[in-house]
Amino acid sequence: MRRPRGLRPEDEDIWRKVVQSITPLHPHPPRPLNLPETLAQAEKPTPRPARIERFRIGEKASRDHVSLPTPVAPIRMDSKHFKRMSRGKLRPESRIDLHGMTLPEAHPALTGFILGAHAAGLRLVLVITGKGKSGDDTGPVPRRVGVLKHQVPHWLSMPPLAPLILQAAEAHLKHGGGGAFYVYLRRGRAG
Repeated sequence: MRRPRGLRPEDEDIWRKVVQSITPLHPHPPRPLNLPETLAQAEKPTPRPARIERFRIGEKASRDHVSLPTPVAPIRMDSKHFKRMSRGKLRPESRIDLHGMTLPEAHPALTGFILGAHAAGLRLVLVITGKGKSGDDTGPVPRRVGVLKHQVPHWLSMPPLAPLILQAAEAHLKHGGGGAFYVYLRRGRAG
């Protein structure tokens, strides 16, 4: 059986006493919205996108429309060294080639390599992943090309490797380009 809704008379008396003893948080009631003003603001026309100028094949593009790509990760190392590294001017002190490894094989190999390089006091190492190759993709779930290439940056950003790494960036073309990464290690702490 359901209880009837509402308060019993003695509960109503208690409730009135409680309400009278309370000071409101906001003593002034909120102002009502002016709906026509709000609707007018919402109905403002959206600006049209800039019109693309006509061009002929072979014409030079104006420099106004060229946008340079931004780096994926913020630069945490010295900008002079970063520029030298990204131009291939710094020579990696060691390298690991993960070609042909599966993810379960590559992850511990990479972890051991980075931990060993840091312990040895190395600063710049090269991790070769390969660009990946498109194979027979006959399954119902599409396979990503270059699984290691996409997974290695994720591994580098997680413990136990992340605290040891100052910067990770795609390698210069002469060191493997899109199929390799420079890993610039932090200095070892003297203890």
